[in-house]
Amino acid sequence: MPSNPTRSAGVVPVREIDGEAHFLLLRCYGYWDFPKGEIENGEDPLQTAVREVREETDLTGLDFRWGHIYTETEPYGRGKVARYYLAAAPEGDVTLLINPELGRPEHHECRWLTAGEAEPLLNDRLRRVLNWSLAQLR
Repeated sequence: MPSNPTRSAGVVPVREIDGEAHFLLLRCYGYWDFPKGEIENGEDPLQTAVREVREETDLTGLDFRWGHIYTETEPYGRGKVARYYLAAAPEGDVTLLINPELGRPEHHECRWLTAGEAEPLLNDRLRRVLNWSLAQLR
């Protein structure tokens, strides 16, 4: 593993819909994830997480009502480590915005899903993030 892993940060957005917690997942090809991206020079991980949610979904006004708690993944890929914060996204429509570098949105689809609906779409690493989020909600 590289001595300086690539670091990314994102948010597990949660919204109550019909009395049940729903989590926002984004799909790129066949891969589902929560909004996240690489930490830029001079940026702290929380700033990155908020920026990435805005850039990828157009959601603003995240409510970090559980504080700035986070979980990190084990290294994956070529040593990348992702940090995820938990935040309520009580309002706003999700729009998959155009990435200026790509000329198209980074993701193909987005869905607000219950934990039971989300779990089979996620890999083991992201299932652990979902389970951590559920534990915080309790």
